[in-house]
Amino acid sequence: MFILPSLRRLQRLLIATLAISLLGYPSVSAQDVLVRKQTTLMGSVFEITIVDVDSASAKKNIEVVIAEIDRIENLISEWRPHTQISQVNQQAGIRPVKVDREVFELTKRAIAYSEMSDGAFDISVAGLDKVWRFDGSVDTLPSGEELQKSIARVGYENIFLDSLKSTIYLKNCGMKIGFGSIGKGYAADKGRELMERSGVKGGIVNASGDMAMWGNPPKQKFWKIGVDDPFHSNKIVKTLKIKSGAIATSGSTQKFVEFDGVRYSHIINPKTGYPSTGLTSATVYGPSAEFANALSTSIMVLGAEQGRKLIKRYPNYRYIFVSDNGDIEKSK
Repeated sequence: MFILPSLRRLQRLLIATLAISLLGYPSVSAQDVLVRKQTTLMGSVFEITIVDVDSASAKKNIEVVIAEIDRIENLISEWRPHTQISQVNQQAGIRPVKVDREVFELTKRAIAYSEMSDGAFDISVAGLDKVWRFDGSVDTLPSGEELQKSIARVGYENIFLDSLKSTIYLKNCGMKIGFGSIGKGYAADKGRELMERSGVKGGIVNASGDMAMWGNPPKQKFWKIGVDDPFHSNKIVKTLKIKSGAIATSGSTQKFVEFDGVRYSHIINPKTGYPSTGLTSATVYGPSAEFANALSTSIMVLGAEQGRKLIKRYPNYRYIFVSDNGDIEKSK
């Protein structure tokens, strides 16, 4: 069984995941082999699993998936100065930047996710990265004045797209967009898509918990994915049986800062500039890892009641919510 670790435990489980994630699955059957590899991409640990006719072919296809994810990172990373998204950010308030159609369409979908969630999802919240830093360098709580100045630069309404010219323009100086919320899910979807087109029998692209899978493991009908309880180690909230689909989890326990005993998560409400509250984690599963991640991020900001209303508009997607007090709610 694959285990989708609680976000609190994710960082210390990154190395251990490879050893435990496939417990219960045979690595070799009479016809097929299952090969997996763990590597760091997009600043996170990816685990690629491939079911193929032999180990040589499986290893080759794993490298193809890794190359695809690296290609995507070199398009959309806001941390690499040469990428198209970095160029868009550098030219905020100055001029539109021409981008590849792939980048344009991903940005267009991100804006649609903002509209569907009434702004709970917003890729321009990346502009708050200098106010809220979750790398251990923050030693004081941001002031209200700092937050007000920063959220003045946040707002998907100020991202302008020109479809004919394939350009992106950020209206205000200091604006910034980033795909930390859906980039890994998008990469997982693209890796799966590439393998399915190539006729690869099955596998999982696991981007630190944002997972896209297809086919099935040897001698099994489904992939079994265990979703951990973030409050109780070694306790599984639900075991999912999936043949083709995706899972994404957003949560407040992987990255955070703490002041005076209060924990502030890395998932920020774009309208207030403050971290989301109410839910500790939101797991969404359905056909697409990208869209599941957009939903899970939105739900963390909206809270359980509004999040439930949002996801019910998309019947192909289901959820598992864990509230700050430990209550668990699952789709019926």
